[in-house]
Amino acid sequence: MTLEEKKQSIVEDFSLYEEWLDKYEYLIELGKSLEPFPEEKKTEDRLIKGCQSRVWLDSELRDGRLFFTADSDAIITRGIISLLIGVYSGRTPEEIAGDDFGFVQEIGLKENLSPTRANGLVSMIERIKEIAGQGRQ
Repeated sequence: MTLEEKKQSIVEDFSLYEEWLDKYEYLIELGKSLEPFPEEKKTEDRLIKGCQSRVWLDSELRDGRLFFTADSDAIITRGIISLLIGVYSGRTPEEIAGDDFGFVQEIGLKENLSPTRANGLVSMIERIKEIAGQGRQ
């Protein structure tokens, strides 16, 4: 699935739910689907700065593509990072760095989060873009 197709699929998934409470439930389910994150990788250098919750993000460049793993100590935040890495893991650094992450706006995620969680979302996006920028070097 191309990046655009994946983002459109997320927009369609979110459009199935009319109430934000249901969308939060969907995010929680996404968080539950995250692969287990090894305790030894929960290090300071993998913590995303700017998140109220603790969010760890790890990446690996294989065959020209970035693969992400992540975890969080908060259930909604875990769902948010799961959503992001579900879209961007396995993409090239160029694809990620060149993307506008507009689907996040399209599903209304930022507007429906508390200010601290919305700031955390922005920090997660910035960190993914930063890693992609480093992968292009």
